[in-house]
Amino acid sequence: MASARYFCEHCGLEVPRDAKYCSSCGRFFSAVRCPRCDYSGAPSAFRDGCPVCGYSAGSPASELPELPVKSPNRSIEALPPWVYAAALTALLAAMAVFFFAASR
Repeated sequence: MASARYFCEHCGLEVPRDAKYCSSCGRFFSAVRCPRCDYSGAPSAFRDGCPVCGYSAGSPASELPELPVKSPNRSIEALPPWVYAAALTALLAAMAVFFFAASR
């Protein structure tokens, strides 16, 4: 099995396993992220590959477990009409107070 390789997420430069920051772009590292399943954790958790999906630089794809399909971003539901009415009322009240205070 090949040893794990580590890369800076910001600039892509390969960095040593125990690097605290990237020598190229200066980005500080607080965690390691798996390029396959996006799990982030302490470097010690990745000693034998990703603890979630088993990814390792030397693992053949046929030996890795299949990942669940990530669901696409769900659509954002519209707020109830009373929220818009309350926000508009608050905005108009704030504007009235501002203009009243400015006219004095």
